[in-house]
Amino acid sequence: MKKAQVSRLENQVYSNRVVRSEFDKNWRTIVSRSGYVIYIATANQAKVTVLLSNGSSKLLIFNKGGRVLVGSGGVSHYSKPHIAKDI
Repeated sequence: MKKAQVSRLENQVYSNRVVRSEFDKNWRTIVSRSGYVIYIATANQAKVTVLLSNGSSKLLIFNKGGRVLVGSGGVSHYSKPHIAKDI
């Protein structure tokens, strides 16, 4: 039996529970002066699959221009709005 996907529209959020993130081809990457790695969505429906420290995974979907900032210690900031689905 397939697990039902829970989907919700989220505003700006951050997490320090991210173990790994996998970005699709619709992102460009820059590094800020403060040391954050910034991923910028280059197309609508840009996707990021995130593995959290509790073993759960989420699919995050952004429109063009959406941003993900990744800092030291696995802290990630996600721009608003974006769609989050439990997978």
